[in-house]
Amino acid sequence: MADQESSRTPYIANEGAHPWHRFVAIGDSFTEGIGDPDPNVPGGHRGWADRVAEVLAQDSDDFAYANLAVRGKLIAQIVADQIEPAIALKPDLISICAGGNDVIRPGTDPDEIAAQLEGAVSRLSASGAAVVLFTGIDTGFTPVFRPFRGKVAIYNENVRTIADRYDCIVADQWALKVVQDPRFFDDDRLHFNALGHHEVARMVLRALNVPNDLQAMQPDPVPVRTWREARAEDIGWAREHLVPWVLRRLRHQSSGDNVEAKRPEPAPVSLPGDPAA
Repeated sequence: MADQESSRTPYIANEGAHPWHRFVAIGDSFTEGIGDPDPNVPGGHRGWADRVAEVLAQDSDDFAYANLAVRGKLIAQIVADQIEPAIALKPDLISICAGGNDVIRPGTDPDEIAAQLEGAVSRLSASGAAVVLFTGIDTGFTPVFRPFRGKVAIYNENVRTIADRYDCIVADQWALKVVQDPRFFDDDRLHFNALGHHEVARMVLRALNVPNDLQAMQPDPVPVRTWREARAEDIGWAREHLVPWVLRRLRHQSSGDNVEAKRPEPAPVSLPGDPAA
């Protein structure tokens, strides 16, 4: 083991400016930023992609960022609705995180989902842009999604194979152990909160080898609850979040129905502290 560790190539920070000038993010609620309210946009969402774009914009005078992601979308919808519009924007950096909503649906096949992802990646890669792919988070820490852990792991192995085949950058959520903690999630227990999105942004920037000043954020201590209080909280969560989710599935509805992309065109990024921010 020691020999293996010593033979690894050490991480070397990129000393120069990154090469990207136009970043386009595609996907579902994770990339849209659900769970991370934008204080500057009433009813809007910030998210990891916005946070990454803010850092990338610091080293590029002509940097532009678009985000085509829409909550609730399945991979077939993302492929049909977002791939060609993303390519048409002529990005030199594209991120795609898709398939998570499919994987957590009972009866779906992670290999079939990955085949759809590969088709999308093939088209994105052919555009000449650098492509960032995401593995899914290790759901072993959460009772609600623990049953899907095996499917997520299989899907992740497919993602890594696709990334190797098309020379993509892998943003490895499975290895991001710090967010495997309920305190990094929104009240719906499905989406990251601001802390979670911040940590994902830090991980993506590490994958891109982009130096940054983002520091780890510490969650508040876990509140002490009695058994009765914890069960009451579980019942409230089920009533407010789980039941509506199940009903949408039964009605073949999506939380993204009639929702438009928040940044459909590449635009400059307002940095924190800017007058326009």
